[in-house]
Amino acid sequence: MKRILYLTSSIQGSQSYSIKLGNAIVEKAKEKYPDSTVEEVNLVDLEIPHLNPDILRSMFTPGDQLTAKEKESLRYSDSAVKQLLAADIIVIGAPLYNFTIHTALKAWIDHITRAGVTFGYSENGPIGLVTGKKVYVAMSSGGVYSEGPGKANDFVAPYLKAFLGFLGMTDLVVFRAEGLKIPVIKEHALDRAIDSIVID
Repeated sequence: MKRILYLTSSIQGSQSYSIKLGNAIVEKAKEKYPDSTVEEVNLVDLEIPHLNPDILRSMFTPGDQLTAKEKESLRYSDSAVKQLLAADIIVIGAPLYNFTIHTALKAWIDHITRAGVTFGYSENGPIGLVTGKKVYVAMSSGGVYSEGPGKANDFVAPYLKAFLGFLGMTDLVVFRAEGLKIPVIKEHALDRAIDSIVID
């Protein structure tokens, strides 16, 4: 049995291709690991507070010195970190908006980035502390960004690989539903993406 954390960050609702692809990843994970539990979180609906001076200061204040107000400012961050650390598999729906991720997903990343909790420092530099996780990214895009001229403008897959890897989540695979606005390609883009899913 695996604990699956499924995060969505689309503003397209039921029409979202990243959600459709993410759903397919979750279903295939459940097929491979029967009796797994799934915790689904719509990051857009949560209206996660963006990182601000108060939250950042609270993150670097020792727990026994936090005021009630500072503890409240960390309430979402603490909850998100707890969800992340409890999961075995993380599925992230990541549509490409203006070449990058939605602000809700970026806010989630900011809140799970906690010195001494999800990453630390050694004499050789930073060390990711979120290890032993499998991450699958369900990426969607109107154009083609995995290759060709669009590749230079993909700030979704490289960013997620780099930053989640920084936190220790180096076992990450990106599945792409791309070319969703391009004639001929778009008709079969989602089916091709779903067919490409392999759960390790």
